[in-house]
Amino acid sequence: MTDIIKIKKWIDEADAIIIGAGAGLSDAAGIHYSGEKFEHDFIDFIRKYDIKDLYSSAFYPFKTEEEKWAYWAKHIYFSYYERKHTDLYKNLYDLVKDKNYFVITTNTDGQFINNGFDEEKVFEVQGSYSKLQCSIPCHNKLYDNEEIVKEMLSNIDEDLKIPISLVPKCPVCGQNMSVNLRCDDTFVEDDNWYKIQNNYDDFIKNNSSKNVLLLEFGVGFNTPGIIRFPFENMTFIHDNFKLIRFNDKYAMIPDEIKMRSMTVTDSISEIINLVKNL
Repeated sequence: MTDIIKIKKWIDEADAIIIGAGAGLSDAAGIHYSGEKFEHDFIDFIRKYDIKDLYSSAFYPFKTEEEKWAYWAKHIYFSYYERKHTDLYKNLYDLVKDKNYFVITTNTDGQFINNGFDEEKVFEVQGSYSKLQCSIPCHNKLYDNEEIVKEMLSNIDEDLKIPISLVPKCPVCGQNMSVNLRCDDTFVEDDNWYKIQNNYDDFIKNNSSKNVLLLEFGVGFNTPGIIRFPFENMTFIHDNFKLIRFNDKYAMIPDEIKMRSMTVTDSISEIINLVKNL
């Protein structure tokens, strides 16, 4: 059984908290890439393209840009705009809002910022569903997409296409736009990306001699070099760092840091709610 009193004690005693979040945190918050809601909302696309889930469908070879953006408008709205606020992320924010914290996440759904976390303290390493970029890319600027996504959604025809006039084009070179998600070497890291990366590096450096608690949520082995391995390494190097790993599938901890680590395999949502209300 999870020791929620110990978790609360470690949080209270920490001079600084670093949250590392992977897909498992958003899944625990109810944002699922497959399942009943996906099948309901994407039924027409499933029938036409035989897509199985949001992850694999992101690589579907649509024949036209009109088809591609009809799908992507739906995908972006489902993943980002439809559920900007979730209880789990709000409870997590309430738990750390008065602490000295920073967030690093591979999630692209904007849940941290949309639920109150300071955007200057949230490093979205893999991009955001809310941004578009040049697909080439010819420059490193990002563009908000809420308005165009909603316009595309309202103009999807019975053939699951949007008008060609709504296909987003780069304002600089005129080529097609793409979603700012890290899937190949065209991913744009804009000036703000580097600014937040520097903020994160400075946060670690400035707090390295203090009592630091690493809260890792739902991080597996798709990109372990971004959060999982660095968190283990920081805990190993610094005697004043502690790690709590929330993971129902990959909760294992290296022997070298077990004395300063905890694992939580119970429901993330339930545990965070319990700890918040202690």
